[in-house]
Amino acid sequence: MSSATNTPIAVSRSGGSVRRPTASIVIPGLLLLLLLAVVLSATVGAAGIPLVRLPSALGLAALDANAAAAARDQLILWSIRLPRIAVAAMIGGMLGAAGAIMQGLFRHPLADPALVGVASGGALAAAGAIVLGDSQFAEHVAMLQPVLLPLAAGLGSLLTTVILYRIATRGGRTSIAIFLLAGLAIAAIANAGIGLLVFIADDRQLRDITFWMLGSLSGATWRKAMTVLPVLALGITAMMFLGRGLDVLVLGESEAFHAGIHVERLKRICIILVSAMTGVAVSVCGVIGFVGIVVPHLLRLVIGPGHRLLLPASVCLGAILLVGADTLARTIVAPAEMPIGVLTAAVGAPIFLMILLRQRGLVGL
Repeated sequence: MSSATNTPIAVSRSGGSVRRPTASIVIPGLLLLLLLAVVLSATVGAAGIPLVRLPSALGLAALDANAAAAARDQLILWSIRLPRIAVAAMIGGMLGAAGAIMQGLFRHPLADPALVGVASGGALAAAGAIVLGDSQFAEHVAMLQPVLLPLAAGLGSLLTTVILYRIATRGGRTSIAIFLLAGLAIAAIANAGIGLLVFIADDRQLRDITFWMLGSLSGATWRKAMTVLPVLALGITAMMFLGRGLDVLVLGESEAFHAGIHVERLKRICIILVSAMTGVAVSVCGVIGFVGIVVPHLLRLVIGPGHRLLLPASVCLGAILLVGADTLARTIVAPAEMPIGVLTAAVGAPIFLMILLRQRGLVGL
């Protein structure tokens, strides 16, 4: 018997074998693309920073002769642009990973936290926290005020995910059709609740709720970046142990159980991770759709369905996608800013339709 090769091989539609790129190629390549996206995002904007002045603005080189311009560059870079890039990269990574985990858990490429109502549940809880934050109820939770919004969004996403899972699972088997339909129904209920909160909100609360619905990174700060970082670190750590379980789960729950996978524990961990990452993302930048669908689907076309590589690659590509989308959002209509959720929907919706058509055999993606 010949020794196994380290390069994954898949069978193409024409019958030949296709060599898949390995982790030693994919991850460094994606990290390099992320670095290029970060550099581009740092240099372009309403107040551009030329590439030759970027080292001095970062403090890696001596200041230019024009001290006023150098001071302006440092202020813009460290106070506005870098925290925004950091938050965009982390949120994109979490959304990409959450989509890959949910698709692996439910064994369907259309499962996505935003599409099936998980993000809408988090947005409803966040909107409720915004409106109730100025009421007498706020006096009873004054100690939680600094973390009330991310906590509410996380709990809302968790509750929505648990409800979806309970509705779609009977006798230990999860119905994908019921899961997607129930998700659409829960999203509609959540949007109705948000509409009611919009009706009773004052002008300031209305602006804040609108921010959550359209999605924006304009309020990104280093403090928010520090809020997101622990959740991302926890997610990456957990994903190191989820790859094999999700790979075996594709064969079915019974097969995974006989292969030594604790299926129910795997489901619980995945649900908690998806809820935490989606909730934090919603609490920081609002509802940003289609990232969880686009990122894993594009990666599967290139690297295959193996989750041990797909999960970390989804983090990297999600970060690249959202950093690029945020750069475009704040430059395409400068000095104004386009909601980032509009851009991700404009790109993600056609890809979503292509996935549907591909499953019907109408396109050959």
